[in-house]
Amino acid sequence: MSGKIAPAFQVSDLGVSVPGRQLVTSLGFDAKSGEIIAILGRNGSGKTLTLHTLAGLRAPDCGKVLLFGKDIAHHKRQEAARLLALLPQVIDDIFPATVLDTALIGRHPHIAPFSWESAADLAAARQALAIMGLGEMHDRDILTLSGGERRRLAIAQVLTQAPRVYLLDEPTNHLDPQHQQRLAELLLQLHHETGQTVVLATHDLHLAARLSTRVLALSGGQGRPLQAGEGEGRRLPPGLREGLLQAC
Repeated sequence: MSGKIAPAFQVSDLGVSVPGRQLVTSLGFDAKSGEIIAILGRNGSGKTLTLHTLAGLRAPDCGKVLLFGKDIAHHKRQEAARLLALLPQVIDDIFPATVLDTALIGRHPHIAPFSWESAADLAAARQALAIMGLGEMHDRDILTLSGGERRRLAIAQVLTQAPRVYLLDEPTNHLDPQHQQRLAELLLQLHHETGQTVVLATHDLHLAARLSTRVLALSGGQGRPLQAGEGEGRRLPPGLREGLLQAC
């Protein structure tokens, strides 16, 4: 690897399963800096668990995930959190907190133990909230937010984290058309201007076709191991779109 920049992700022969069912087998791909990769598949095909495996939250059945050339399992958690951020599909809020304090959670990987947030951390959180249209809601209790407002706050939190890789699970959940458009513009900005890598799981074929440089299709019959298919370019490859319209 001397003289070369390691890809954001190098995934080889990855297997993902749940008890009694193999979901993904022999998944392999490299994700270069600046790519937007869409993971498509039907409900229960393993999209979320694949993202969690890429994030190092669960061990793969087999295979390897390298994050910038280093096995994700060998990254310290704080180190990994500085490199990648995960937007979960579902977030359950139990305790009250302000919108600003919730966005600031994204700065925790960058803050030394027993230290407080700096002025720069506060500025990063406020900027992310403004980007997501929440700039006037700093003091709102998150328990009073609508579903769409809470989703935008979750996106602002991962923006505040400022990683090199974004793992986004159904990022348009609960967003109205206006904010879906804003999110698409934001992801394209990350791609074109900052060179950050995005891997997103979605059912939205239009979003995948518009944004992604590549598509990973988790497809296969029910109860059989699902194979990863790969399509190049900013449109879904021939035959793949028709199949996914039935599967997704």
